[in-house]
Amino acid sequence: MNSIPVLTLDGPGGAGKGTVGRRVAERLGWHYLDSGALYRLVALASLRQGLDAADTVAVAARIPRLRIDFEGERILLDGEDVSRELRTEAVGRRASALAPASAVRAALIERQRALRRAPGLVADGRDMGTVVFPDAPVKVFLDANLEERAFRRYKQLKEQGFNANLASLTKELRERDERDANRKVAPLKPAMGAEVIDTTGHPVDWVVEKLLALVANTGAGSG
Repeated sequence: MNSIPVLTLDGPGGAGKGTVGRRVAERLGWHYLDSGALYRLVALASLRQGLDAADTVAVAARIPRLRIDFEGERILLDGEDVSRELRTEAVGRRASALAPASAVRAALIERQRALRRAPGLVADGRDMGTVVFPDAPVKVFLDANLEERAFRRYKQLKEQGFNANLASLTKELRERDERDANRKVAPLKPAMGAEVIDTTGHPVDWVVEKLLALVANTGAGSG
């Protein structure tokens, strides 16, 4: 077992993993992994390289050569800040198409594990506790009802200056929930022993404090 502690945050889109994860990581002084951003980076790179989304082996083969950096809120691909471009619909659709591919997931898993550095890591995704960090001392599954998750995503996109339609977002989230839960490779589900937290109706600060208490109770954040 790796001695560096990890808090895994899994759950469907819009459950609050990103917002909560960044705040918890900042409070603990830990590193932060947005695994969804990694899939979107791969999607963006494959679009730029003109690769067919169906040829997942070719996409996966390019992953080790991608230069990926996280600098605070900025996400860089081969030295270019692509933070805004990662939120476009085209990239999101491509990422969703690539995510179930075993070749792509296998190529990314070691890159994710390499981000486990002292003093600790908060890892946000859909299979962080089940597949990527199964030995994590603190595992959490964040959830919220579909309507609230769609509204959160709608609000986030509008604040970032993107056009957004609430009905379309609700439909997209429902379809992605079904794909994620039913895929053969790393389906979306709570990890064994994970604390399931429903964030519906709760402010971000409430969730953050709940997670910090979980970390403190395990002693994982005492180092």
